[in-house]
Amino acid sequence: MEKIVEKSLLYDFYGELLTDHQKKVYGEYIQEDLSVTELSQILGISRQGAHDMIRRCDRLLHGYEDKLHLVEHFLQIKKMVSEVRETALRAAGADSRDKVRSCMDRIVELSENILEEY
Repeated sequence: MEKIVEKSLLYDFYGELLTDHQKKVYGEYIQEDLSVTELSQILGISRQGAHDMIRRCDRLLHGYEDKLHLVEHFLQIKKMVSEVRETALRAAGADSRDKVRSCMDRIVELSENILEEY
C-alpha cells in the first residue's frame, strides 16, 4: 500500500487515540501534506520536534493497528465487496441461466464470508 494512503488510513482509524497536540501535528502533516519544515514553521516548533512527533505518531498508530487490525479488516471487506459488485455486474450481463446462477452462488459465498468474519 502506498505510504501516504497507509498513514492516512491509520490516522482516520486511530487518530482519536492521539493527544490533542499529536493530532494537530500529525493531522496537519497527513491531511495538508506539509513538509516537516513547513509544519515546524506553522506550529512554532523546531524541525526536529516536528520530525520526532511524526515518528512517534507513526509508531503509535502502527502499534494500534498491530493490536487491533481495523485497517486490515477494512481493506479485506472493501476487497470482498468489490468482488461482490463485479460478480453482480457479470450476472447482469450473463447470457445464460447457468452463468447467472454461478454468479449468484459466488455472491452468496462472499456475503457469508463477510458476515462470518466481521
